[in-house]
Amino acid sequence: MKKLMLATAMSALVLGGCTTLDPYTQQSKTSNATKGAGIGALTGAVLGAAVAGKGDRNEGALAGAVIGGAVGGGAGYYMDRQEMLLRQELEGTGVRVERVGDDIRLIMPGNITFATDSDRVSPSFYPVLDSVAKVLAKFDRTQVAVEGYTDSTGSFEYNQQLSERRAYSVSRYLSSVGVSQLRLNAQGLGERYPIASNDSAGGRAMNRRVEIKIRGTQR
Repeated sequence: MKKLMLATAMSALVLGGCTTLDPYTQQSKTSNATKGAGIGALTGAVLGAAVAGKGDRNEGALAGAVIGGAVGGGAGYYMDRQEMLLRQELEGTGVRVERVGDDIRLIMPGNITFATDSDRVSPSFYPVLDSVAKVLAKFDRTQVAVEGYTDSTGSFEYNQQLSERRAYSVSRYLSSVGVSQLRLNAQGLGERYPIASNDSAGGRAMNRRVEIKIRGTQR
């Protein structure tokens, strides 16, 4: 019991003791890798104690904490490094980088991606996609979802088709510069899921966007 409590305390220390520097705010924060290691250690300790025999529960808890911490921290660290590099590559491009758990979301507004009512990638947008592709090549243990969106101007059916064509255009370009098609999935969501009000020109411009969602996988 004492060793189980020790393993739990160790995981709590991991969660509270390691920080990283946010590249935008320059403020200290607990890294996702650290959170993953702490949660993995705690989960491993509980499972290790549960599956071990009565006399071996203390040893099982400690072993589970070590293994769980390594697995949780590894996945988080992998995505932490990828997020940092994406922020560096995309700084000043107008692309917003968001982190949700172990997923990374790139929000690309319409003013830098496509001309109005067009599904052809703007030539000025190629360098941005090249930067994304360069990072994806370095971190190939991820799956990539490309999603197209529109504002609410026009019919629902037309917006749906336009969003699909735009998503496929971005996906095809990423594939042409070296991202494996096996990692890519493209879909259009039309005018659904707006991130701003469609009642203003500024809001509609924000809703006309492409999002690239990068999800880590284990292998």
